[in-house]
Amino acid sequence: MPDQLPILVSACLLGTPCRYDGIGKADERVLALAKTRCLIPVCPEQLGGLPTPRPSAERVGARITTKDGADVTAAFTRGAKETLRLAQLLGCQTAILKSNSPSCGSGQIYDGSFSGKYISGDGMTAALLKQNGITVFSEGDDFNESL
Repeated sequence: MPDQLPILVSACLLGTPCRYDGIGKADERVLALAKTRCLIPVCPEQLGGLPTPRPSAERVGARITTKDGADVTAAFTRGAKETLRLAQLLGCQTAILKSNSPSCGSGQIYDGSFSGKYISGDGMTAALLKQNGITVFSEGDDFNESL
């Protein structure tokens, strides 16, 4: 493992109860990867200062709001920047992030209507990581071939 770069991972995919609803979403493939690779768990929303549990939020354009209309963009921005800082500090060139999330979703996120519908797009953290040259996968992607 020492010659392999660490991989940034959404902490909820390792079972950490950090999602908006206060639960984890342990993913068997990510847990298996932890046996052979150094994984760096992060929760951008917590790094941005949001509590757990917290109201669900969705992204519409550059803004992220909760279902009751509160604008949480500043916290999501802060968390994205902190996540990028950690990735760069630790030399992560790859991330495996929670799908559909307004922070971590890669390629597909909720549409902002809180109706369970999806649109093409990236969460705030996934977008920032990609803009800075970090390869981002979702837990459902075939990431093992690329690592």
